[in-house]
Amino acid sequence: MKLIIGLGNPGRAYRDTRHNVGFLVVDEIARRHQLALAMGPSQVPETFVAKKFGADPLLVAKPLTFMNRSGDAVAALARYYDIGAADVIVVVDEVALPFGRLRARARGSAGGHNGLKSIIERLGTTEFARLRLGVGRGDPRRDLSDHVLTTFEPGERAELEGFIARAADAAEMFAVAGIEQVMNTYNPDTTAPEID
Repeated sequence: MKLIIGLGNPGRAYRDTRHNVGFLVVDEIARRHQLALAMGPSQVPETFVAKKFGADPLLVAKPLTFMNRSGDAVAALARYYDIGAADVIVVVDEVALPFGRLRARARGSAGGHNGLKSIIERLGTTEFARLRLGVGRGDPRRDLSDHVLTTFEPGERAELEGFIARAADAAEMFAVAGIEQVMNTYNPDTTAPEID
């Protein structure tokens, strides 16, 4: 079984912010497969999860912890469903990439992202895939934490649906074909900045 976990912050105040693009991807995958996200099992109470059975079983999830505690939910899900780190992909916002760009990696550091840092700490490894979704840096004079908690600009909102659909395609490809195929398909631009 593969686990696609989209990171974000719970609550209405954060719903449409850049930090929550991971949630949007999970919602799109659930919609495509007609999966109903529901509260996780009692051993993993702080998550919304949905499970797809069949030839390519899939678990999609959104932690209900705040971003900097995402690892609590991911580690609990991996334990409960007996999913190894190599079968996990984390979908997360990335300020170092321009809006709309995707970057897949098989492993790596947190790269300054508190959600990834928490997951690395709780899983005890960096050996899980991540799909970074470019949300742009914004005004360099502005604090990064403020930027990721803003909503998208009108021009970005016009492209957001297509961006989320491509990210969902990439995450689904991971579940069926693995991270190498995702990287070969979605990381064609070798001039893009390298992010661990």
